[in-house]
Amino acid sequence: MSFSFNHSSSVFITCPFKTSTLCAAEVEKLGYKVDQIKDNAITIQATLKDCIKLNMNLRTASKVLWLLFEGKASNAEELYRLVQTYDWELLMTVDGYFSIQSFTQNSTINNTLFTNLKVKDAIADFFIKKYNKRPDSGPENRGLQLYIYWIADQVRIYIDTSGDTLARHGYRKIPLKAPLQENLAAAIILATNWDLKSPFINPMCGSGTLAIEAAMMMTNRVPGLIKKDYAFQRLKGYSDEWYRDEQIACRMAVSHDVLSPVIASDLSADAIRSAKINASLAGLDTKIKFQQCPFEETMIPEEKGIIIINPPYGERIGEEQDLKLLYKKIGDFFKTRCKGYKGYVFTGNPELAKYIGLKPSKKIPFFNAKIECRLLAFDIYEGSKKQFT
Repeated sequence: MSFSFNHSSSVFITCPFKTSTLCAAEVEKLGYKVDQIKDNAITIQATLKDCIKLNMNLRTASKVLWLLFEGKASNAEELYRLVQTYDWELLMTVDGYFSIQSFTQNSTINNTLFTNLKVKDAIADFFIKKYNKRPDSGPENRGLQLYIYWIADQVRIYIDTSGDTLARHGYRKIPLKAPLQENLAAAIILATNWDLKSPFINPMCGSGTLAIEAAMMMTNRVPGLIKKDYAFQRLKGYSDEWYRDEQIACRMAVSHDVLSPVIASDLSADAIRSAKINASLAGLDTKIKFQQCPFEETMIPEEKGIIIINPPYGERIGEEQDLKLLYKKIGDFFKTRCKGYKGYVFTGNPELAKYIGLKPSKKIPFFNAKIECRLLAFDIYEGSKKQFT
């Protein structure tokens, strides 16, 4: 006996902080109704079978969590008893494997690891009472993966259908220093409202994440065509035919034509080499034009499009003065070579951003890990331009 993949329940989809409206738009485009939007998550109603589609298609998501059951627990012992009420044989055998992650805000608990331990004990004791043996458990991405969300006395037990975070799209084998997470890069591009047809220019490309995500969008390639391992594949009752069907649907939707160029440049030969390898693993090595050069010399097509630059933020002592000059050069580059384009700078340093010398038309908030950032949008007029005083 196993749990039905066609049973509908609440699905909690997590994403980087401040990107939930972008994630919600993706989910709605897939045909689902969004019930709630939080700063770093959205909630919908869907089946476990739907979670296969969500995991494979979403660019901005981090986790897809399917609500198994919920209840109340004021302390650890009540949590233990609540977990023991479920028939865990529906989801795994006594010879299986399970892992636990959790988020806890309860006055009686000062360590989330204690929450994990009580849930593991409850599940283990469920099987020991019936078989005098228990499934194995640990931190590995295999078997049944559960996520416990415990706030005050409210407990929700989710099945983690993703496993390894969806933030990693599977192509970046050489990340270099301080790279953008793939789902954050996708969110940044979506926030520009780029039309997916005009040129996409990415100076200072580093390991190529922004350019690769842009080329994936332009050709309608989804992360599920690269990433091959998901937690839903290890659930009791899962059929590999459902996964293969979604793979076929994703492949059929791919466009092999790139109407306008995606151009990525970097001064570092190592960066360009790494970016080319990553693009090749994404199946996009022929879709992106890479150029080793100072950012000011990046190829700029006559056809107007967008330019995104993710410069250093200046977190190390002594970097600030050099970066002031860099940010000024970015402004000069926009003004002299990018007229008619829409320019974007993603930065976690608002003081340095002032040296760009252009007034942003938008300041879109993001978080890169714990760093509060802004995506600054600049209208680079062909005629006169507004500037900071």
